[in-house]
Amino acid sequence: MIARSWHGVTKAAQAEQYLKYLHATGLDDIGKTEGNRGVMVLRRIDGDRAHFQLISFWNSYEAIRRFAGDEIERAFYYPEDKDFLLELEPEVAHYEVVYRSGDVIPGG
Repeated sequence: MIARSWHGVTKAAQAEQYLKYLHATGLDDIGKTEGNRGVMVLRRIDGDRAHFQLISFWNSYEAIRRFAGDEIERAFYYPEDKDFLLELEPEVAHYEVVYRSGDVIPGG
């Protein structure tokens, strides 16, 4: 299993609105993509900023390509993201999941 990690920052005052937007766009699309095994959204309010960390879980890199396109290291953005995000971070990170509580990962 592969974990894809993305980070974004909004104004704290827009945190709830951005979360609703995420549900309507990226989270919905991720969930509908063949090979997706779920997604986790973490949020941290730090003063006037809200940090969002999305970690999506995938069967393979090919499954990630179905969502993100061929350049899987590039962050995938929707047109309205620029209305919320203070910066469009260009890259994501991928990790091999070698252990997750409750799971047995072959070879892990």
